[in-house]
Amino acid sequence: MANYANGFDAGVHLDRVEGARIEDERGKMIADHLQGLDKFETSLWKIADNLRANSNLGANEYFMPIMGLIFLRHATNRYHEAKAAIEADKKAGKMPDRPLVAADFTRRRALNLPDCSHFDVILKTPKGGNLGATLTAAMEAIEAAFPPLAGQLPKDYGRFEGSVLEEMLRLFDSEGLRSAGGDVFGRIYEYFLAEFSKQGAHDGGEFFTPPSIVQTIVNVIEPDHGTILDPACGSGGMFVQSSHFIEEAGKDTMNRVTFYGHEKNETTARLAQINLAVHGLQGTIRAGNEAITYYKDPHELVGKCDFVMANPPFNVDEVDAEKVTSDPRLPFGLPGVNKANKVSNANYLWMSYFYSYLNDRGRAGVVMSSQASSAGRDEAIVRQKLVETGAVDVMIDIRGNFFYTRTVPCQLWFFDRAKEADAARRDHVLMLDARQISRKVSRSVYDFSPEQQKNIAAIVWLYRGQQDRFLKLVESYLAEAVTLGTQAQAALDSYEDALGRLADLMAPLAKAKRKDDPLAGPWDEFTSVQATLVADVEAFTKEAAKQAKAWAKATRDNAGLNGARAGLHPLAERCRDLSRQIDLAVKLAGRVGDVAVKELAARDDAAWNNAEIGRARKALDEARAAAVEALRQARYFVKQADWLQDRFPEAVLCNVEGLVKRVDRATIKAHDWSLTPGRYVGVAPEVVDEDFDFEEALRAIHIDLQGLNEEAADLAARITNNFKDLGA
Repeated sequence: MANYANGFDAGVHLDRVEGARIEDERGKMIADHLQGLDKFETSLWKIADNLRANSNLGANEYFMPIMGLIFLRHATNRYHEAKAAIEADKKAGKMPDRPLVAADFTRRRALNLPDCSHFDVILKTPKGGNLGATLTAAMEAIEAAFPPLAGQLPKDYGRFEGSVLEEMLRLFDSEGLRSAGGDVFGRIYEYFLAEFSKQGAHDGGEFFTPPSIVQTIVNVIEPDHGTILDPACGSGGMFVQSSHFIEEAGKDTMNRVTFYGHEKNETTARLAQINLAVHGLQGTIRAGNEAITYYKDPHELVGKCDFVMANPPFNVDEVDAEKVTSDPRLPFGLPGVNKANKVSNANYLWMSYFYSYLNDRGRAGVVMSSQASSAGRDEAIVRQKLVETGAVDVMIDIRGNFFYTRTVPCQLWFFDRAKEADAARRDHVLMLDARQISRKVSRSVYDFSPEQQKNIAAIVWLYRGQQDRFLKLVESYLAEAVTLGTQAQAALDSYEDALGRLADLMAPLAKAKRKDDPLAGPWDEFTSVQATLVADVEAFTKEAAKQAKAWAKATRDNAGLNGARAGLHPLAERCRDLSRQIDLAVKLAGRVGDVAVKELAARDDAAWNNAEIGRARKALDEARAAAVEALRQARYFVKQADWLQDRFPEAVLCNVEGLVKRVDRATIKAHDWSLTPGRYVGVAPEVVDEDFDFEEALRAIHIDLQGLNEEAADLAARITNNFKDLGA
């Protein structure tokens, strides 16, 4: 019996975005997209190429067998998590000790998988056994047990060589995927779209909506009840993140909302159904040509939706004008027709449709081309009518390179039909330019960190008069900084122990008497910094304890939070300075070791235990990374509170140059009804950054260098293959 669980590790690493912080389940979901899967994706694509070579599937379809395995892996993970929660509830007396039913798992957002469909059971298939038949049977059993998935799962594994399937099983049993949570489907789908685009196998402007943009939409419209529609739903990520938002508030998604979606690509629609199922969700998703959306209302939802979320295709110019002229979803008329009797640009068809789907209190959040907000001629007329309804609520500018397969910038449009009847709000639009807000994920991709997403939402809260939510967020940042400052002591203690251990091992050789000793200077410098570090750690510990006491007494109103934040600045500065001292001590320890080996032939000296010193240096590197990260986290959350309170010191919305402005309708009219935030908020003044974030700058450089190295390796491999093809 071969157990594939002990196969090679795909090497999913979790340090791709060093600044990511996982603070809750939704944060974990986002971090899954950002912190890992790059090495895994590379291996995945190699497997995909292997599949292509061993099947007759088209380039836009052969990823489904792989997605099926991802589904099994993730569904199994969620099954075990739910099973553990059920057992805990039984033990605590929260539920009776009875045979389990499907609903027990559904309530915990998991599937009650048939035994034969568990990934760990499939892994036990005997070596040389029929893995294709085993996998197909597993998919059939799931479809039989869960009707919404009927006909959706891939069941063509029998066409693949057993060795190919075995390799895939090993890949999908990596430690990273065993513990992976969140919307894994969307992230893998995103990667595949990128690779298909590079090969020219994918077109039509379709691309995956980045999770941080989806989360920003969710944070602004807050889809927590009723009917939710995504008429261009892709792999269903907007539904999944909506469910996380609802459950974070302690509510049951399927008792609160009904999901409706449409996706032109039938393969992608299947993926959406799988994505919903693995999260224990259900929805009605229609698949077919995009013309259905342009010419029909697939779910007959005009005027019935509480929320609309979408990332539609941009700048489509092939919609037949005659077929949509009398469409009830176009209350503002056509945006313009060309000589071929086609709608010149479908962007405003989409905007009209989204508006029309909403009920009288509905909200919409839409990703749109940045060109649309200032488009002229007939499009400007439709935009004017939209603004005049009072429903246009918030506009957000997003910088380029947020999308995995496109470099173009975009904008987020938000409608709120409840504004139309609110005299105090209907004539204003919040213009928010978020182009200066981002973090670097790779050489070509940026996103919003979880805290950046919350900070953007906090500005919207102030716009809506929800000061209490703004203050709660600031409070959470400060509380986190205080907690992390105190908790950093454990990492610092481990670091000091590791540093002392290495010093003790090097001391016998370093302290030996020698004439013209090349080690004397480096050793003295190292031990001097080590002694200073001990004092600095002690000072940090006292400061952290002092701030913890002060925080316990601080009032939670705006004045109290501002005062507490100012009080935390010395702690943040100590975090920065102590991090530098920690790095310096490691660097100097390394210099001592290098001089000893290179100039004193230490490896041949009985006073130098080379094996032990090697292990001690490795342990020190690990302890250094943990200590520096603990200090960085504490400082990071003080900086998040600074970002909010420096810009909004009174905890009320105010104009911030280069960031945000509440604009009235008369001003919008004077600017030709433009809804481009950058035209209103101005340019942020240049300031001297007295606290330049070297860590962030170095992280960005590291990401760029890593990307260049990967590109160089790929290019070298291609050149080598080309020479082989030429017979060179």
